[in-house]
Amino acid sequence: MWQGRMRGLAYMVIAAFLFSVMGVGVYGAALTVPPVAAPMVSFIRVTVNLVILVAPALWFKQGWALFGDRRASLWLRGLFGAVSLMLSFAAIQRIGPGESAFLSASSGVFVALLGPAVLSQRNPLSVWLAIFGSLAGLFLLFQPRLGPSDFLGRAMALGSGFLAALAYLMVARAGRSNPPQAVVFYFCLVAVAIHLVYFGIYGVLWPSTQNAWGWVMLAGISGSGAQLYMTRAYQMAPAALVSSVGYIGPVMSVIWGVLLFAKIPDQKALAGCTLVLLCGVFLPFSAVRSRAEK
Repeated sequence: MWQGRMRGLAYMVIAAFLFSVMGVGVYGAALTVPPVAAPMVSFIRVTVNLVILVAPALWFKQGWALFGDRRASLWLRGLFGAVSLMLSFAAIQRIGPGESAFLSASSGVFVALLGPAVLSQRNPLSVWLAIFGSLAGLFLLFQPRLGPSDFLGRAMALGSGFLAALAYLMVARAGRSNPPQAVVFYFCLVAVAIHLVYFGIYGVLWPSTQNAWGWVMLAGISGSGAQLYMTRAYQMAPAALVSSVGYIGPVMSVIWGVLLFAKIPDQKALAGCTLVLLCGVFLPFSAVRSRAEK
């Protein structure tokens, strides 16, 4: 039991590291000449993930299992998750991997905020205090620094967090009747469909250099690996612990941004990141304790 829990937490550390590397790949792709647009990077990322899921399933003749029970919440999880990913990648390319990661991490706050309405779960005072603390941190992070483009990037990152929260709530409503592979499959399937519609409207511009392909594949492979390790982590360790450990990812993203791209957050942004980190780590433990006391 203890060893399994520790292994689950180790898996989440790996997932957080890989998610931060994914952000590096997304931002690096925007710096190539010519730059690779965020929708192309996210398309390749979900396509790689889809191949990783489907190929083994077909090989072992278990492709049918990926469709689960086909309930509406699975499709909605795919829709919300797909749009969240596209917004997240666009935000990374506009404001960098660090601050965008903390704004996107608002998903945990929105889950707690929407939980009473969607899942009929009551929040105690301690949870509301953590929510308001996180919102204060997000407010500091949301202040635009460099004009309309920067503001749009921050709005995209915050929107990504909100839609990711809706995706997680859809998973919660689907219950335990579907395996993790099915949940991820719907996310990838819907995401690929949305990207194809987008390309049909705006056209397709593939990466044109080896350097660009390198950044894009780094994002695709690391993101797919991160999702796999994160799924295993939630299977093996308590959700509160896994969720808290996951905040290592945004911290790593800030470090990567400083070391590789000289994206140094200002004092207001650092204060916002600190508030989101502290309240975000506290939030799942407070929620679990309140449910245990009932």
